Amino acid sequence: MPQPNDRQTRIEDILTAAFEPVSLTVIDDSHKHEGHAGAAPGGETHYSVEIVAEAFTGLSRVQVQRAVMMVLQQEFDSGLHALTLKARPPEAD
Repeated sequence: MPQPNDRQTRIEDILTAAFEPVSLTVIDDSHKHEGHAGAAPGGETHYSVEIVAEAFTGLSRVQVQRAVMMVLQQEFDSGLHALTLKARPPEAD
Protein backbone atom coordinates (compact mmCIF):
# COMPACT_ATOMS: atom_id res chain seq x y z
CA MET A 1 0.00 0.00 0.00
CA PRO A 2 1.41 3.45 -0.91
CA GLN A 3 2.67 5.62 1.93
CA PRO A 4 0.82 8.89 2.58
CA ASN A 5 2.58 11.93 1.16
CA ASP A 6 2.88 15.37 2.76
CA ARG A 7 -0.17 16.87 1.06
CA GLN A 8 -2.28 13.79 1.80
CA THR A 9 -1.36 14.03 5.48
CA ARG A 10 -2.13 17.76 5.53
CA ILE A 11 -5.53 17.18 3.89
CA GLU A 12 -6.33 14.49 6.46
CA ASP A 13 -5.25 16.77 9.32
CA ILE A 14 -7.18 19.79 8.01
CA LEU A 15 -10.40 17.84 7.43
CA THR A 16 -10.13 16.10 10.81
CA ALA A 17 -9.65 19.40 12.64
CA ALA A 18 -12.46 21.13 10.76
CA PHE A 19 -15.13 18.43 10.71
CA GLU A 20 -14.21 15.72 13.28
CA PRO A 21 -15.25 12.97 10.84
CA VAL A 22 -16.42 9.56 11.92
CA SER A 23 -14.86 8.25 8.71
CA LEU A 24 -12.24 9.77 6.41
CA THR A 25 -10.35 8.38 3.43
CA VAL A 26 -7.92 10.48 1.38
CA ILE A 27 -6.32 8.92 -1.72
CA ASP A 28 -3.68 10.48 -3.98
CA ASP A 29 -4.94 9.86 -7.53
CA SER A 30 -2.24 11.99 -9.19
CA HIS A 31 -0.72 9.02 -11.03
CA LYS A 32 -4.00 8.66 -12.96
CA HIS A 33 -3.64 12.20 -14.33
CA GLU A 34 -0.03 12.26 -15.55
CA GLY A 35 0.19 14.41 -18.66
CA HIS A 36 -3.16 16.10 -18.02
CA ALA A 37 -3.78 19.73 -17.09
CA GLY A 38 -2.83 20.48 -13.53
CA ALA A 39 -0.65 17.40 -13.12
CA ALA A 40 2.85 18.04 -11.83
CA PRO A 41 6.00 15.93 -11.67
CA GLY A 42 5.97 14.18 -8.32
CA GLY A 43 2.18 14.17 -8.09
CA GLU A 44 0.29 15.51 -5.08
CA THR A 45 -2.16 17.32 -7.38
CA HIS A 46 -5.28 15.11 -7.64
CA TYR A 47 -7.06 13.50 -4.69
CA SER A 48 -10.20 11.58 -3.82
CA VAL A 49 -11.80 12.22 -0.44
CA GLU A 50 -14.58 10.31 1.25
CA ILE A 51 -15.71 11.90 4.50
CA VAL A 52 -18.59 11.21 6.86
CA ALA A 53 -19.17 13.82 9.55
CA GLU A 54 -21.94 15.03 11.85
CA ALA A 55 -20.93 18.57 10.81
CA PHE A 56 -22.65 17.94 7.46
CA THR A 57 -26.05 17.19 9.01
CA GLY A 58 -28.71 19.53 7.61
CA LEU A 59 -26.44 20.96 4.90
CA SER A 60 -27.09 20.69 1.19
CA ARG A 61 -24.55 18.94 -1.04
CA VAL A 62 -23.40 22.34 -2.32
CA GLN A 63 -22.97 23.69 1.22
CA VAL A 64 -20.89 20.65 2.18
CA GLN A 65 -18.71 21.00 -0.93
CA ARG A 66 -18.17 24.70 -0.26
CA ALA A 67 -17.23 24.02 3.37
CA VAL A 68 -14.69 21.37 2.39
CA MET A 69 -13.20 23.48 -0.41
CA MET A 70 -12.97 26.50 1.89
CA VAL A 71 -10.95 24.67 4.56
CA LEU A 72 -8.66 23.26 1.85
CA GLN A 73 -8.14 26.62 0.09
CA GLN A 74 -4.48 26.86 1.14
CA GLU A 75 -3.82 23.45 -0.43
CA PHE A 76 -5.47 24.60 -3.68
CA ASP A 77 -3.38 27.77 -3.57
CA SER A 78 -0.21 25.69 -3.21
CA GLY A 79 -0.69 23.14 -6.00
CA LEU A 80 -3.72 20.94 -5.28
CA HIS A 81 -5.46 20.89 -8.65
CA ALA A 82 -8.49 18.62 -8.29
CA LEU A 83 -10.51 16.97 -5.57
CA THR A 84 -13.12 14.27 -6.05
CA LEU A 85 -15.36 14.54 -3.02
CA LYS A 86 -17.89 12.17 -1.50
CA ALA A 87 -19.17 13.75 1.70
CA ARG A 88 -22.22 13.05 3.83
CA PRO A 89 -23.50 13.03 7.39
CA PRO A 90 -23.68 9.67 9.21
CA GLU A 91 -26.71 7.54 8.41
CA ALA A 92 -29.71 8.18 10.62
CA ASP A 93 -30.49 5.29 12.94
